[in-house]
Amino acid sequence: MRKTIFAKLDRMNIHSPFIMMNGQPRNRRKNQDLCGKNFLKFVVYVFTFIFWLTGCAFLAIGVWILFVKHSFASLLGNSTFPIATYLMIGIGGFIVVTGIMGCAGARVENRCLLVLYSVFLLLIFLLEAISGVLAYMYEGIIREELSRSLNDTMMKNYNYDAHLTTAIDDMQQRFLCCGAVSFKDWQKSQWLREDRNTTNKAPDSCCMSYSQGCAISDHPSNIYYRGCSPRLAQYTKESLMIIGGVGLGLCCVQIFGVIFSCCLVRKIKDKVYKY
Repeated sequence: MRKTIFAKLDRMNIHSPFIMMNGQPRNRRKNQDLCGKNFLKFVVYVFTFIFWLTGCAFLAIGVWILFVKHSFASLLGNSTFPIATYLMIGIGGFIVVTGIMGCAGARVENRCLLVLYSVFLLLIFLLEAISGVLAYMYEGIIREELSRSLNDTMMKNYNYDAHLTTAIDDMQQRFLCCGAVSFKDWQKSQWLREDRNTTNKAPDSCCMSYSQGCAISDHPSNIYYRGCSPRLAQYTKESLMIIGGVGLGLCCVQIFGVIFSCCLVRKIKDKVYKY
């Protein structure tokens, strides 16, 4: 008798609010939806944790490039490299804060936090793309620009600007070079033309074996003859490739974060409507 009633209801496309065709509870679909939401929460947790770690890495790489790898960025004569590096550091800090927001939003199932998290992901996506594009654009013109600006910076500011003097000495010692194009550049420097108390032919940082007053001789056995411009250009290109590669690489990953967080927002929205 019971089977006959269910068969008639099935033909009429009418189902009991408590029992399905096969006699199982109707809230099974609700449980399936709940499992889908929980799965999305787990995915958002995992993605956000990885995203947060990449933010810490982004921050660390930016600081490392600016203060350790490229301590003489002031010699470049262009603000593009510092802007790209500072942008990278700022993005790293923003990612750390955004990652915490994403975890909190998924934990309490707060739609506003998750929507804000998705918006911030898109904003970070744009900032990373800008940082990467700036890095690759500047990488293409670095050699020509250095040839024009480095010599001018060294000739006019050495021994007059303490920060630039230290940067020039560090560069010449690190790259084992002297002058912008060659050691002869120093003969035209304002420092040697105006300082009558020095007998140096170049800064002491040009010497193969550094000591105070070692550059009184410009013999090739004593000082480096090759200029610093090609070495600095190559070194800067390597830094820019790191910035561009990391920035553009993370852009691709963040698309998945936006998709997963939006799906979770929709699941939470569906749950609110059902109840």
